[in-house]
Amino acid sequence: MSSVAVSSPEPPVISDLPVIIIGAGFSGTLLAINLVRQGQAVVLVERDQAGLAKGLAFGTARPEHLLNVRAANMSAFPDDPAHFLRWMGFSTNDQAHRFVPRLAYGQYLRSLLLDALGRAGRLLRICTGHAIDVLIGNAVQSVVLADGRHIHGRSVVLAQGNLPPRLPAPLAGLPPALAVADPWQPGAIDGLAPDAPVLLVGTGLSAVDVILSLDRAGHRGVIHALSRRGLRPRSHDVAVVPIRRVPCPAQLGSALVRSVRQRAREVGWRVAVDELRPHTRALWQAHDTAGQARILRHLRPWWDVHRHRLAPTVAARIAGLEREGRLRFLGGRLRSAEPAAGGLSVIWRPRGTGQDEVLEVARAIACVGPEGDIAQGPDRLLRRLLERGMARSDTHRLGLDVDSAWRVRDAAGTPHRALHAVGPLTRGAAWEIVAVPDIRHQVWDLARVLAATQAAPRHCHRSTV
Repeated sequence: MSSVAVSSPEPPVISDLPVIIIGAGFSGTLLAINLVRQGQAVVLVERDQAGLAKGLAFGTARPEHLLNVRAANMSAFPDDPAHFLRWMGFSTNDQAHRFVPRLAYGQYLRSLLLDALGRAGRLLRICTGHAIDVLIGNAVQSVVLADGRHIHGRSVVLAQGNLPPRLPAPLAGLPPALAVADPWQPGAIDGLAPDAPVLLVGTGLSAVDVILSLDRAGHRGVIHALSRRGLRPRSHDVAVVPIRRVPCPAQLGSALVRSVRQRAREVGWRVAVDELRPHTRALWQAHDTAGQARILRHLRPWWDVHRHRLAPTVAARIAGLEREGRLRFLGGRLRSAEPAAGGLSVIWRPRGTGQDEVLEVARAIACVGPEGDIAQGPDRLLRRLLERGMARSDTHRLGLDVDSAWRVRDAAGTPHRALHAVGPLTRGAAWEIVAVPDIRHQVWDLARVLAATQAAPRHCHRSTV
């Protein structure tokens, strides 16, 4: 793998500053590839070489974890929608409509990065290191690494992806063997007796992945999956349903919800939700802060289960586990948990009741999704930017506050000229920015903005890459 030479804090006076991208998961890697295609120099900073190009979403090695989008819509490039199909060797409609393993998509992304490294010459360099600070200057920006090295560039892009999850408060402080904060950490399901009951806190896609992994590992105990409403992701239709183009709805708030419900009665929830997909960002941004809060509180749980769906084979297996009595989806509130003989004694209150119930389980695994509040997350760089007033959380604490050009806003709300963010960190501005189809358009657009900025007159400095 290529490396990058980084200099002391003072940059030499030479030409052609690169764009520095912090994070080489899906968002950062794809932005780097798009920039190289525009003839731009890039330094890609990543501290975990094992997850290079794959990130958390596509770094799984488990074949039972499938994409929840059909192969036909998984190209990395908006201008070449069949790119992934060609890479997979798919040539028929049946193949194009498959839901392939996520590990295959991770290999696809890594192959794109390796190809870019081979073709781009010195335009693309990878730096192994832990970024802990960003110093913004007039023409030269510097990324500070934990070992004291500095990388100099003309722009910096934050692409750290999803932040690791936190344990829900009732599980905080429990021994790691009893309460697992991150379902993706090695050993999350190891050491469980085959018949041990397990509690999953959360009923979304992460919970489904853990359920499938437990099943594949031979686990036969009861799995309790608990969330406030007990909702689980719906299944994609087995057949491909054409989605018509509709104009962006004029309704907002409760009127929009009524409109979607009416459309769902006509064509079903899957189609009604899919028709809105091209307009989700515009609809989100058309609401004021209070309206967005109502969306998050009342609509988001239902939107998520209809929008982020399961491959039909996965949905069938989940339904089978329910029929066998090995899987229970529960709606209610987790109240407390404490160590007990054989594991945990968990108190929860079923939704709509005032009566607590007790679950005895061997382990609780948090499947609540990534942390959104960057002030509470473990990322040292993001916390440092917050402390120095160089960045701030968005209103709903879903990630960083950014403007419409993905520029990071400082504590006063002023966007930085040369500090951007992409991917899940920008969820507060875009709401839907975690799936491949959304991110590929975001990085496509930002690459062109950064390339156009490069053409503008500027001082002549360069990092030693």
